[in-house]
Amino acid sequence: MSDSGNWCLIESDPGVFTELMKGFGAEGLECDEIYDLKETNRISDALGLVFLFKWDGVSGDDEKIVHNPKSKGLFFAKQVINNACATQAIINILLNLDDSEINLGETLTQFKSFVVDFDSSMKGTALSNSDKIRAVHNSFSNYQVFEFEDKASKKENDTYHFVGYIPVKGTLYELDGLKEGPVDHGIIPDNCSWVDYARPILEKRMQKCVDGNFNLMAVVPNRLNMYEKQLTQLRNTAGNKSAELIEELEKNIANEKQKAASCRQENIRRRHNYLPLIIELLKILAEDSCLLESVNKAKTIGLERHKAKTISAKK
Repeated sequence: MSDSGNWCLIESDPGVFTELMKGFGAEGLECDEIYDLKETNRISDALGLVFLFKWDGVSGDDEKIVHNPKSKGLFFAKQVINNACATQAIINILLNLDDSEINLGETLTQFKSFVVDFDSSMKGTALSNSDKIRAVHNSFSNYQVFEFEDKASKKENDTYHFVGYIPVKGTLYELDGLKEGPVDHGIIPDNCSWVDYARPILEKRMQKCVDGNFNLMAVVPNRLNMYEKQLTQLRNTAGNKSAELIEELEKNIANEKQKAASCRQENIRRRHNYLPLIIELLKILAEDSCLLESVNKAKTIGLERHKAKTISAKK
């Protein structure tokens, strides 16, 4: 795999992934964070799952890999560049959704059409070379005062990776861009939702994350759109029960609007360049002869935290 190739790291946050999908042009979708796999009612309509974990370089389930994804009606792009795994995971999910139900937008529709006859490696190369997709991805990059060369090596336990899970034609697939193809996790039973079927597979993956550093999100239909549509339908229905449901939906809509506003605000903060403020604060501290004292205090606190973390890890 090549280096970062001007692709920034992406934070595993539902607000970030929701805006990524919007930036790519996909409509009517959002990401929702999952805290408890046993409570799946909230995500019963999930279209895909995004799992973040600390990558250890060990690959499994090789015998389940589908080496010809197209024969199964699957879109799969291999990851050929570092730092692109977040976008890789979400696009692998989006391009496997039913085009008749989801509006992917012009960018993704054209990309899917362009790479339709490519193999998985070429699809990954085309994705990494897409200026539009990379621009949306890099809109979440952090500002830096200096440009640093990529380090030759990093600790393995500092490497995180995103993979996707989707149901396609009654079968659960894992989409890991670092593998040779999608992983076939078997046929989903008729009496079982695909999310419930995926639960033990995800739990097994989570058990390997002994430090608890993992994150799970679901790609779901946009909740605000869904509630507003339900409200419009109910307002045309008479009856006391409808009045109660209308009140509940209005509360849900208000909550979703508040959540969306909060996500927008957080994304603005992520993109904002705080460096001038930080530099000015450092200048003021230096002028007041407080900078050295503050630096030494920060070093002491940092060493104490590192020591406490080391002791905790040994227990």
